[in-house]
Amino acid sequence: MTAGERAIDALLGDSHLAAPHQLAELLAGHAVMLGVTDAVAYVVDLQQSVLVPFLGSGGARLDQLVDVLGVDSTLAGRSFQYMEVVRQEVVGGGTRVWIPLLDGTERLGVLGVTVADDRDLERDGGVLGTRLRRFATLAAELIMTKSRYGDTLVRLRRRATMGLAAEMQWSMLPPLTFACRQVTVAAALEPAYEVAGDSVDYAVDAGCARFAVFDGMGHGLESAQLAALAIAAYRNARRDNRSLTDTAHLIETAVSTVFRGDAFTTAVVAELDTDTGLLSWVNAGHPVPLLLRAGRLVKFLHVEPGLPFGLAQNLPGAPALVVGTEQLEPGDRVLLYTDGVTDARSPEGEPFGAQRLVDLLARNIAGGLPVPETMRRVVRSLLEHQQGQLDDDATMLLAEWRSGDEVKLVP
Repeated sequence: MTAGERAIDALLGDSHLAAPHQLAELLAGHAVMLGVTDAVAYVVDLQQSVLVPFLGSGGARLDQLVDVLGVDSTLAGRSFQYMEVVRQEVVGGGTRVWIPLLDGTERLGVLGVTVADDRDLERDGGVLGTRLRRFATLAAELIMTKSRYGDTLVRLRRRATMGLAAEMQWSMLPPLTFACRQVTVAAALEPAYEVAGDSVDYAVDAGCARFAVFDGMGHGLESAQLAALAIAAYRNARRDNRSLTDTAHLIETAVSTVFRGDAFTTAVVAELDTDTGLLSWVNAGHPVPLLLRAGRLVKFLHVEPGLPFGLAQNLPGAPALVVGTEQLEPGDRVLLYTDGVTDARSPEGEPFGAQRLVDLLARNIAGGLPVPETMRRVVRSLLEHQQGQLDDDATMLLAEWRSGDEVKLVP
């Protein structure tokens, strides 16, 4: 058994009886078996602006995060952005190596280790580099898995107090990034610590990817309850393999029955045939999705919108939702978003607008950035436009379809 196999095997074995708060010590201790030192996992904060060190069993309080690393201003941040291994010379000797922590394509942060001699990374065909990537892969899987059993890592990712409505929303969300050979999905929600009525959901199964964006009225706890109900109804219909129209009917019935016409949510609910690229969707009073091809806006995916969910059942004679269809080409991207994105205004009153949104997406895509990083940068631009103070929830979901022949999962 090689040193790399021993380190991986030992970490895996010891992790079975490890609580989440014990992972930091496990990673540091077992990385030594690879011939490296100072192994520290840095997890990205909720808004993906800084990387926070996971240093010990106690985690860190909000007022103690003095050693965070900026995603946009450090080499560790570059490793996170581009999902690549980055080297950094250490004052006094040695090399700091930054390795992405990836759960699939979900970016959790980076792993930092120190190598005494930079040449060690090239010896024997680069075997040490291979071992470090494998070690980081296991570390990421453990961080993702163990996060479900305690709050240490959850607290570590937060840099502000989270509102109760936002707590409800984040507890329901799927991972905000997913990729396979046929489809990539990346989503974002802001303001992260106060989001209430907006939500996203998706599922990728054999031959089909289903995704939806919701925008419930209001901004408080009741709005979060509305979003929770809409998501639960959507999942219930989706998991019963219902059609788009039946899914819409179930969501409408659930919202109308519980809120009795006093609340509603707009939505786009879509299905993508991942074998053929045929996109189908219904629009319940929501902003029109955008279709991007080769980094340019091809068209607005307009279909006759129905009433928002929660209103139609209480209005006799309301028109039925119309199912729209569009044949995608490999590499096409579809953007679903809420009006909090395009209607966001600068202090001078200038709206963010659909064209600015498209231009940002096109520029980042043309730069070869991974889809999750493209989404992160669009969100940063949106926050900068409003100087960090969003007046409404702003949510986006970007889905990309490929024919399945491409090996690379993200651009």
